[in-house]
Amino acid sequence: MLFHEMYGSYFQAADAILKEAVRGTLTGKEMNVLVQRYAFGESLLTIPEGMAGEKWKLLHRDFTTPLEEVPDMPLTILEKRWMKALLQDPRIRLFEPDFTGLEDVEPLFTPDMVVYYDRYANGDAYEDPAYIRYFRTICQALRESRDLRIGFETKDKTQPVLSLTPYYLEYSEKDDRFRLIASGNGKRWLINLSRIIFCEIAGGSELRALPPASIDMVTFELEDRRNALERVLLHFSHLEKETKRLDDTHYRVTLKYDRADRTEMVIRILSFGPVIKVIAPEFFVGLIRERIEKQLRISAPE
Repeated sequence: MLFHEMYGSYFQAADAILKEAVRGTLTGKEMNVLVQRYAFGESLLTIPEGMAGEKWKLLHRDFTTPLEEVPDMPLTILEKRWMKALLQDPRIRLFEPDFTGLEDVEPLFTPDMVVYYDRYANGDAYEDPAYIRYFRTICQALRESRDLRIGFETKDKTQPVLSLTPYYLEYSEKDDRFRLIASGNGKRWLINLSRIIFCEIAGGSELRALPPASIDMVTFELEDRRNALERVLLHFSHLEKETKRLDDTHYRVTLKYDRADRTEMVIRILSFGPVIKVIAPEFFVGLIRERIEKQLRISAPE
């Protein structure tokens, strides 16, 4: 176990009971409710008797307690080291976490000890001052329901500046990137934060319904070799899908995805190699062929 047993369910139940007792609001019925909420069903046979009996001497028979202060559960050294390790992550630092009490704590591990084998290496520049400023400006706009004026570079290298209503940020583990989902000019926008070149708070926002995403579908057949079915379903677990068994080792899978993610879908499907064969729609099959041909040209010897 990584953390001390004192933070397990039994101690959580005892902590809740004693807090109620110190406040003078504990009853037998309330104690049973707290035990069921924080511990297990069979704990009703042990915790109330132990708390109110002579065994633990934490409660009197009238459900008052000899404790004078509300009990506290301070963090262990191991937990502090774990928290300090998490706070070394530059993505977490974007949210301006509070380091109070951890200044002299050695982290349990450092970011350079973590090896990522299933994501792209060119993720967002989380420690770039401009990126941090834009990220926090977007977070402020989301908290305060404000609009944004955003300038960003598109794929065709244009740099529009738009007034947009932000809705939420989303993070791609595989791409190691954040992107903003917003609306403006009657359409839905998905903007990679790495492409933003200008961002400031605009006026107040009257939150309107977010225009629906343009949904496309792709269908492929899958041969279940080396746990391919399990890997595919896990990889695309966030997408709506339909899976049909064709025989003992072959399946047909249909995925629904945001049209803005079409290029990413091509790359992700290709990452499974020959165990997947895209069969529809025809334009997606063409994108797969183009991607493979491009890769062959790049890797061909001169």
